[in-house]
Amino acid sequence: MEGRDVEIPRYFLCPISLQLMRDPVTTVTGITYERESIEKWLSESSSSGLATCPVTNQPLPRDSGLTPNHTLLRLIQAWCVGNAKNGVDQIPTPKSPLDRGRVRKLVKELAAEHSIVEVMKELEGLVEESERNRACMLEAGVANAMVEAIIKCFRQSDTTCLGEALTILHSIWSPTAELKDLVKENCYFVDSLAWALHFRTGYNGVESKTHALAIMKNVMEIANVSLKERLKLDLFKSLVKILRDARMSQQGIKSALLVLIEACPLGRNRHKMIEAGVIFELVELELGKPEKRVSELAFNLLAQLCSCADGRAQLLRHAGGIAMITKRTLRVSTAVDDKALQVLALVSKFSPTGEVVMEMLRVGAVSKLCMVLQADCPAYLKSKARAVLRMHSKVWNNSPCIQVYLLTRYPR
Repeated sequence: MEGRDVEIPRYFLCPISLQLMRDPVTTVTGITYERESIEKWLSESSSSGLATCPVTNQPLPRDSGLTPNHTLLRLIQAWCVGNAKNGVDQIPTPKSPLDRGRVRKLVKELAAEHSIVEVMKELEGLVEESERNRACMLEAGVANAMVEAIIKCFRQSDTTCLGEALTILHSIWSPTAELKDLVKENCYFVDSLAWALHFRTGYNGVESKTHALAIMKNVMEIANVSLKERLKLDLFKSLVKILRDARMSQQGIKSALLVLIEACPLGRNRHKMIEAGVIFELVELELGKPEKRVSELAFNLLAQLCSCADGRAQLLRHAGGIAMITKRTLRVSTAVDDKALQVLALVSKFSPTGEVVMEMLRVGAVSKLCMVLQADCPAYLKSKARAVLRMHSKVWNNSPCIQVYLLTRYPR
């Protein structure tokens, strides 16, 4: 930390961050920057296809290399020592950038059983150091090696290095063409991740499960239909346990819901989810009033599952199913309102037993539909609410909530 009353020489400051440089590097344009700042600049500029020097505006190829400015670093370090009494911290000599050759050597050493633990620990340490290390490791094929390591753990029922492998893969994941080809139809890898989700001992369970869920979500986004069709009931049962695990982070819950949403369009997967009890857990999850994004994902999934008869039946078997839908409507977001009205419409149209229709009245669903018509909601939501009210108007006509709505809507 620099002293508050010390003026830093301007040529010690990075032109991008305007902070004291700790690892100065010089570009081909001759300008020196803090390594982290210029690497971030180049990374963000790569999406536009053209990077330029922030100072000179000259073209700056991403592969041109950055040269450490050792002379300037020594001057900065000497200045820090001279101003130590003013509260300026000393700057250690930065580590040399990670070399791909070194990473490839470590990957080869994973094949040796006697050194696998040490190598995994070293790779985990490197991945946690910097974004630069993570990019280098991805280019050196570490992601592919971690996929194979996780599958190996599964086949041998050995969790010795499972936590490290999941951490590393989660940290460097990027949908490169090579990685896509490796996992998009790799059922063994999906089975390995499903195994990691329910295995409890041998590693930090919650953290590793969170990483496994994030990786599973990434796999589902690029998986082909053939892989999604082969998802097993055990996977959905594991995801149900995740949803009810009070220790799981909101990020882990969101990843689990996204995996389910990616798999849900296939009819056979919907039936497996219902058999695993997903709808019951979604109701329980929402009764706990989770954060907004979790609720939006949960209602999205609930609406898809209620499109089939078994899904609606499971929702109605839960004593608080309709009550939960009613309670969350108009309390979270427009997205939740949309899916909640969709569920109520499906239930009203395809499962309208006398008991269900009266339950909607008893738990306040009819009142909430009336509130949607009166609230400042988008027109399409009002249209959905009106359609549901019309379905059973003969039953609900004499309801006090309907009479109140008519009196306030059309005053005499």
